Amino acid sequence: MPSAHHVDAPPAGTEPGVTPFRIGSRTFTSRLLVGTGKYKDFPTMQAALDASGCEVVTVAVRRERLFNEKGQSLLEFIDTSRYTILPNTAGCFSAEDAVRVARLGRDILEQINNPGASWVKLEVLADKKTLLPDPVGTLEACRELVKDGFEVLCYTSDDPVMARHIKAAGAVSVMPAGSPIGSGQGVLNRNNIAIILEDLKAADPAYPVIVDAGVGNASDVSVAMELGADGVLLNTAVAHATDPVLMAHAMRHACVAGRQSALAGRIPKKLYASASSPWDGVMTVIPGE
Repeated sequence: MPSAHHVDAPPAGTEPGVTPFRIGSRTFTSRLLVGTGKYKDFPTMQAALDASGCEVVTVAVRRERLFNEKGQSLLEFIDTSRYTILPNTAGCFSAEDAVRVARLGRDILEQINNPGASWVKLEVLADKKTLLPDPVGTLEACRELVKDGFEVLCYTSDDPVMARHIKAAGAVSVMPAGSPIGSGQGVLNRNNIAIILEDLKAADPAYPVIVDAGVGNASDVSVAMELGADGVLLNTAVAHATDPVLMAHAMRHACVAGRQSALAGRIPKKLYASASSPWDGVMTVIPGE
């Protein structure tokens, strides 16, 4: 049900610069992808998803409680006719485990006829303390899942070299982290994200690069989009906000604003001031008059 903060998202095409983008074989209007974990309850999650204007929601196949203590199912609160579910392999620490979980997610979504059945957000983590991606396991799992017919959106670090390898392995989207998962530190290494965007889009400007992880507030989303990212995936920043639904609204607007800002083209940075009005033709004031 709509929350007290409910505001309908503007119709597609009414916002300048808000154009559809493709991830593999799928096309979406919203460039904000939102997770379903960590909310205090399912109704709050449902209202936040609505407020975000997102079209893609991620579900952790391995860790997500499909039923809570009240016997409520997560899927009861996700309108599968409205949202495309993106199953992810969060909580996996080996390529073998991630491949198995991805296949399990495919089986679940096939049973409910959700169009997300043939794709997966791949995460292979190195350890529980840092939650940094394991580059070797990630690449191994990516190759295996691509071979198995999955469209793989691959979570990785902000290492440009690793990003190249993942794209070459067949991932339909590379998803570099802005900062560690759930840290709220924003985009820590803007230069690396910019290099990844330049490298991966050199041969294919439409190749989607989605900043994933570390977002803390709306300005972080705008920064990622202003760098040229095609989208942002977030979860904790909304789920753990004091007011998750209001934060979801903010994230939606920030994603659009950042995209528009990137397309509009910022002014160059200068060391010294630059007057808004020209000095030529300035009126001369004669003392005493």
